[in-house]
Amino acid sequence: MCLAVPARIVRLNAPMAIADFGGVRKEVFVGFVPDVKEGDYVLVHAGLVIQKLSLEEARELIRLWKEVLEAESEQFLKE
Repeated sequence: MCLAVPARIVRLNAPMAIADFGGVRKEVFVGFVPDVKEGDYVLVHAGLVIQKLSLEEARELIRLWKEVLEAESEQFLKE
């Protein structure tokens, strides 16, 4: 299964960038999406930016990720 995670670009030094994943910052490759700018929201898979997101798309994906993580945390605490 492939998984892409939303992030915000906080520093750009193409073809690399620093992306913020809700407080965790990682270096990512932006070469496949050359029009990425600082402040853009993107989808990242395996360290590669694969798509730019609108603010609305980013907000919805972040909300859904929070839901998944909360459900996983609750399940972990039950075990």
